[in-house]
Amino acid sequence: TGLTAAQRVVTIQEGPLYRTEGSHVTLWCKVSGYQGPAEQNFQWSIYLPSAPEREVQIVSTVDPSFPYAIYTQRVRGRGIFVERLQGDAVLLHITELQERDAGQYECHTPNTDERYFGSYSAKTNLTVIPNTLSASMAPQALTLMEGDVLELTCEVSKSTAQHTHLSVGWYLLQGAGEHGPKEILTLSKDFILKPGPSYEQRFLEGDVQLTKVGNTTYKLIIGGVKPSDQGQLYCEAAEWIEDPDQTWKDISSKQTERTSLAVVSQGRDLSVAIAAAERSLSEGDTLQLNCALGASKSSSRHFQVIWLLNEVEVARVDPRGVLTWEEDYEERAKLGQLRAFKPSNTVYVLIISEVGLKDKGTYQCSVSEMKTPGDLHGIQSNVSSGIQVDVKPIESHMRLSVSTSTPRVTAGQPLILRCEVQGATGPVSLRWWHLPPQHPGDRVLVATMERDGTRSLGSAYRDTGTRGSVRLEKESSGTFTLEIPSALGEEDGGQYRCEATQWDRGRNWTGKGETAVMVNSMDLGLHATLRSRIPTVSYGQSFELFCQVNASYALEEVPASVRWLFQPSRPTGPLQELVQVFPSGTVAWGTAQPRFQGKAQLVKAGSSFRLHIHSALPANEGTYQCEVEVWRRNILPLGQPAASTSSNAVEIKVVLPESKLQVATKDSSVEIASSNAAIECRIVSAQTNSQFVVTWYLLPPLADEMPLQIIRANYNSVLEYGPEFSSPAQKSRFLSQRVSSSLFQLQILSANPRDEGRYYCVVEEWLWLVDGWYKLGEGTSGRSTLKFKLTEHDLQMEKTNQSISAREGEEVTLPCRLQGALLPGTHLSATWFQAKSGGRDSALLTLHRDGSVEHPQERRARRLYLHRPSAGDLSLTLGSAETGDAGLYYCQLQAWQQQSQGKDWVLRASARSGYTQLVTIPPESTVLSRICSSPPLLYFILYLPLVLILVLVLGVFCLYCKSRK
Repeated sequence: TGLTAAQRVVTIQEGPLYRTEGSHVTLWCKVSGYQGPAEQNFQWSIYLPSAPEREVQIVSTVDPSFPYAIYTQRVRGRGIFVERLQGDAVLLHITELQERDAGQYECHTPNTDERYFGSYSAKTNLTVIPNTLSASMAPQALTLMEGDVLELTCEVSKSTAQHTHLSVGWYLLQGAGEHGPKEILTLSKDFILKPGPSYEQRFLEGDVQLTKVGNTTYKLIIGGVKPSDQGQLYCEAAEWIEDPDQTWKDISSKQTERTSLAVVSQGRDLSVAIAAAERSLSEGDTLQLNCALGASKSSSRHFQVIWLLNEVEVARVDPRGVLTWEEDYEERAKLGQLRAFKPSNTVYVLIISEVGLKDKGTYQCSVSEMKTPGDLHGIQSNVSSGIQVDVKPIESHMRLSVSTSTPRVTAGQPLILRCEVQGATGPVSLRWWHLPPQHPGDRVLVATMERDGTRSLGSAYRDTGTRGSVRLEKESSGTFTLEIPSALGEEDGGQYRCEATQWDRGRNWTGKGETAVMVNSMDLGLHATLRSRIPTVSYGQSFELFCQVNASYALEEVPASVRWLFQPSRPTGPLQELVQVFPSGTVAWGTAQPRFQGKAQLVKAGSSFRLHIHSALPANEGTYQCEVEVWRRNILPLGQPAASTSSNAVEIKVVLPESKLQVATKDSSVEIASSNAAIECRIVSAQTNSQFVVTWYLLPPLADEMPLQIIRANYNSVLEYGPEFSSPAQKSRFLSQRVSSSLFQLQILSANPRDEGRYYCVVEEWLWLVDGWYKLGEGTSGRSTLKFKLTEHDLQMEKTNQSISAREGEEVTLPCRLQGALLPGTHLSATWFQAKSGGRDSALLTLHRDGSVEHPQERRARRLYLHRPSAGDLSLTLGSAETGDAGLYYCQLQAWQQQSQGKDWVLRASARSGYTQLVTIPPESTVLSRICSSPPLLYFILYLPLVLILVLVLGVFCLYCKSRK
C-alpha cells in the first residue's frame, strides 16, 4: 500500500455488524506503526443516525471525564468498559446492548508520535436488531426404569430479518452442577450433528438421536436410559450471523427450563431413585421431588416411604397411603404449602410451594417393605442417594441512572429526561416526579408506567394545551424516556426524580435517582385591539371585525395563531370558541361554529387578523373577542406559546325585520242563550310570511287580579292550557281555532253562566329566518264580554248571606234551596263552589240535569253528600269537617227545558244563592286544653260562681234596706 513502518494505522472490526438487543457485544480495535510507549491509549465515540455529524464520546482508557452524560452512568457501572488485550489492542464491551446504541463507532488513538503521520482513528457501523430467538420445553420430573426410552421435545423459532443460522443442543447437568453441563448431542449452525464426549459411542450405535420435526420442533431420543443419564436435562438454542470478515458470530442464545430425570436400576429387587424438576431455586419458587421404586411384582407388595431433609424426617406415607407430617411441617401443610402423595405404588411425590431458605439442603427418600400393611418392622429397606437443592434469597441488583439531554432550556422548548434501570430481574413499574424549587419538600406526579405497560399522567400534566402531549416511553428493556414537549417557564425547572420499582414473587424493591434542569422564561410584549366599523347591522347585512396586534417585533417573523371567541346576546356561559387559525394555517372550528357555518371568512394581513361575516343572522348577534398567541421559534411541535394576549370585547347587534303586526283592539260583547260560544281575535296586518302564536285570557271579576291563561296555540298548532283550564273537562270545552289567515276564534263548547266574563287574546308574530324562528312583535286585542240571555227571575233562591259554625270532625249542611215551584218538564242542574280570593272559584260538586253527579275534587268526594229531600232542596252535606274547609260557599242553579221530544235541552234560567260562611271549631278537648294552658282564663272560670253569689247577697241586702225605709 506504500505505507512505511513508521506510519500509524488504526484498524477496527469490519462492519456493518448486526447484534441483538440485550446481548453482550464486543468490538476490537488495534493500532500499528506507532512510535512512543508500547501501551497505547484508545478513545471510543459514536455518531448516532439522528445526528450523523455529531460526535458523542463514550469511553476512554486515559480520561475518566471523557464520556458524555448520556453514557457516564453506564461507564461507571461497568455496563460499558474497555478490555486491554495487549498494549496496542483493546476490546470495547457493551454488556447489555440497547436500541439507542446503534450507530457508527469510532476508535481513536491519541498521538504519541513525533509528528502526525498516518491514520489515528477508524470507524465501523453497528446495527441493533430485535432479539426474536425463542426456545421452550415444558419442565417435568421423569422417573424411568433402566433401559426405557426417553423422548424430549424443544420448540425453537426466530423471526430475524437478516440471514441467520440456528444451532440446537441438549445438555445434562448432574449433582449441584459443579462440573458443568455435559453435552449430549448438538445440531450445529452448519447442520452437522455433534455428540458430546460421554455420548459419542452411543450416538454411533444409534442409541442417541436428534431429529427435526416440522419447522420449529427438535426432538432428542435416548433409546435405553442408564443410571448415568439421570440429572437435569435442558435444550439450548443459539442464533448465528456471518460478519463481513466471513466469521460466524452467535448473537443470541436461549436455554429452556429443565427436566429432571431419575433412572431406577434393574439390578436390585428394591431400588430407589429420587429426582427434582429444578434443583436451583429462588425464594418463593415451587420444589417438586419424585421418589421412584424399582421392584418386581410391585403391585402386590407393601411399602412405606419416608421423606428426609438433611437426614431429618419431613413426612411419611405408610403402606395404606396414610400421610403423616412431622410437627415442624404441620402448619405449612395446613396452609397448603406442603403436599405429599403417591400416584402409584412405585411413585411418590413431595411438593413444597413457596420454598424458603430453610428448605435448602439434601433430600432423600427412604423405602421400607412391609410383609403386611400393619407391620411395624420392614423385611427390607433402601435409601435413595441424596439430591442437593439450593434456595437462593431474592436480592435486587437494580441500579438506576437518571440523566437529561436538555439540562438548560428556554420556555416553550421540550424537556427530555431518561431513566436507565439495570440489573432488574422482574417486571418494573416507574414513576416520574417533579420537585418544584418554589415549594421545597413538595413533589408533583408527572407520569407513571405500570408493570403491564399501562401509562397515566399526573393531574397537572393531562392538559395537552399547557405543556403539550407528555409522553413516557420504554425505549428498551431497561430505558425509560420522559418527554415534556413544552416547558412553561421557571416553574418547570428544578429536580426531576425517577422512582423504579422491581416486582418479584410478591416482593418489591424501589430505587430512586434525580436530575436537574433549568428553564429560562421569555418576556414578549403583545397587545391586541378589536374593532368593528358597523356595531349595529340589519338582518342580511355583512360586517367585519379587525383584530390589530401590536408587538415589539415583526409578527410575520414568529409563529402566531389567532382564536376568535363568541358569546350569544343571551349568555349561557363563558365565551365559546368560534374558530382558531394555527401557525401552520390549519383551521379548527369550535363549539360556536354552527351559528356561522358557511358565513365566516378569515383573513390575515401583516399584524392584523380579520373576521368577515356574510349576511348576518340574529344568531350572529353577541359579543366577539380575539386571542393571539405567538411562539419564539418555528419548530414542531411548537409547545407552549411564548406570549399570548386577549383583545377587548366588541358587541354586535343584529336588527330584525320590523314587525307590521296590528290586532283589532275594539271591545265587543257576545250574548248567548245556551249552547256554544265563539270569541274572535282578528289580525289587521302583519308580515307576509309571518306565523302567529295566539294566547287566550279570561279577566277575573276583580280588577286587581291577574288574568287567567286559558289556552296558547303556537305556530305548530301545539296547544298549551293554563293551570285553571288543564282538567280534561275544561280541555274538551275550550278550543283555539284558526278560521282564516287573519281570524282566530276561542270556541267554548256547552257554555254555561259560569263562563261569563271578559276575554281577550295576545298575538305574537314569528318569522322563520334561515336558522330558526324569531319573534318580531306582539299585540293585544280588545275585550270581548260573554253574557247569557236568561230570565233569572224565573228561579227564586234564598239570597241571604249566613254564617254556620261546625266543630271539627262533625257533619255540616250548606243550604241551597229553590223558592217557588218549577215549570213542568224543567230539570235542574246545580254546582257548589268554594269562593277563592284569586283566580276562578273552586267547584266542589256538580249535579247534572240527568241526575248524574260529578266530583271535580277527588280528595273531597268521599265527604260530600247531596241528600235532596225535595225537588227544590239541593243542600250539600260536608262530612267530618276539617280546618281547611273553613271559607265562603255558594251554589249555582240552572233550569233546563227540552224544546220538544227528541230535541236538544236549552238553558232557560240561572240563579246563584247567597254566600254561606263556614267556621270550623276545634274539638272540646282542644278548648279545655286551651283554657287550662291560660292561667287568667282558668282563674276567671274558677272564681265566677263566687262572684255571682256575692252579687246576689248584695242585691238581697239592698232590697231589705229599702223595705225598712
